Amino acid sequence: MKNKRIWSVALLMLFLMPVAAFALMQFSGSSGRLADYAKAIPDDAIARLQEKIDAGEVTLEFDEQNGYLKSLLKVLRIPASSQSLVYSKTSFQLDKIAPWSPRAIYFNDDVYIGWVKHGHVIEVASADPKIGAVFYTLNQEAVSKPKFDRQFSNCLQCHDSNLNTGGVPGFVVQSVYPDRYGYPLPSPHNPVTSDRTPLRERFGGWYVTGTSGDQVHMGNFVAAQAAHEIGNIGIFLERLNLETTKNVTDLRPRFDTQEYLSKGSDIAALMLLVHQTYVHNLMTQASFEGRPEAQNNKAEALVRGLLFVREARLTSPLRGSEQFVRDFSGAGPRDHKGRSLRDLDLNQRLLKYPLSYLIYSDGFDALPVTARSYVYRRLQSILSGEDQSPEFAHLTPDLREAILQILLETKPGFAETAGR
Repeated sequence: MKNKRIWSVALLMLFLMPVAAFALMQFSGSSGRLADYAKAIPDDAIARLQEKIDAGEVTLEFDEQNGYLKSLLKVLRIPASSQSLVYSKTSFQLDKIAPWSPRAIYFNDDVYIGWVKHGHVIEVASADPKIGAVFYTLNQEAVSKPKFDRQFSNCLQCHDSNLNTGGVPGFVVQSVYPDRYGYPLPSPHNPVTSDRTPLRERFGGWYVTGTSGDQVHMGNFVAAQAAHEIGNIGIFLERLNLETTKNVTDLRPRFDTQEYLSKGSDIAALMLLVHQTYVHNLMTQASFEGRPEAQNNKAEALVRGLLFVREARLTSPLRGSEQFVRDFSGAGPRDHKGRSLRDLDLNQRLLKYPLSYLIYSDGFDALPVTARSYVYRRLQSILSGEDQSPEFAHLTPDLREAILQILLETKPGFAETAGR
């Protein structure tokens, strides 16, 4: 009976989220909307990869230790250095996930790959330009032409909720306090994380490698007791000391890292994971809204997300993997001065030039023309200095000028649409 209950709960688990409180989940999709989503033909990176596999143009190689993982990352150009490790019990493979056996997430701008040690499947979430997040599983069995199986209602119960994604098929990263086995403990803080979430409330249930100076976060914490042994959760959280969980650079004392592609769970990668899942959802919300007046509201929210309005400020520098910084920063276009929207800051904020690199993504380019044009016009107004609203005060004149120049040189269509 206990195993049956656990597996029933597991079917409600989402791809990127350590779940905090199932009672708060509200499925926003009607049966008609779910049917439309199910009937829609994806045009995402995984759908295109499947076509190449079926045509014999691409072959995925299988190995006994990681299955298709290494080959899949190579084909999709996802760096192993993006490895982010979550040990709270999530996904339908939760019986294999624990603080001593974390699930690994690897990602680029469009695709998220979830791998569990000795797991039966690889979990995949991909950003589709038209229909939002699309979810797949890939069986870990050696065959000549592997098949990505699309997943629907089980994923959408959490990945299409008003609480988690703004009511569209999307991505979620949450932060929880896990017990000794990885089960989330009740907590009063909002588990959904974005650029606006203070660092001290991020990464609960995730391993975090790298340094954050005197700044604490919730990563690397595991309660010494099981949830039912703790008693008064409120008192437990009041007495909690997270000082010992920061500035961790070696995970080997915590679990066996040998079977993982990387030895860490990089703090810079995790910061970017939070950022881009948040902005992916804003783009989908702007794309889904059909009413012109409401569409402008969604597009304005996207403008603020792209420009990191109300971004939680850092009080000490963050330092992680140099390899990840090279892999991430080297992937984007640069202007004639060598500047890129993928240049990291990590001293006071995430990016050196605070305009999201996801403006180069397929999802942004696939926005309805009215929404995309609105975003371009607003960026022109803000970056030129015409709009001096207080919410954009974090953009100094020098930053505005630099971002505008980078955009004009590296984003085709911006100058024309913005009226330059």
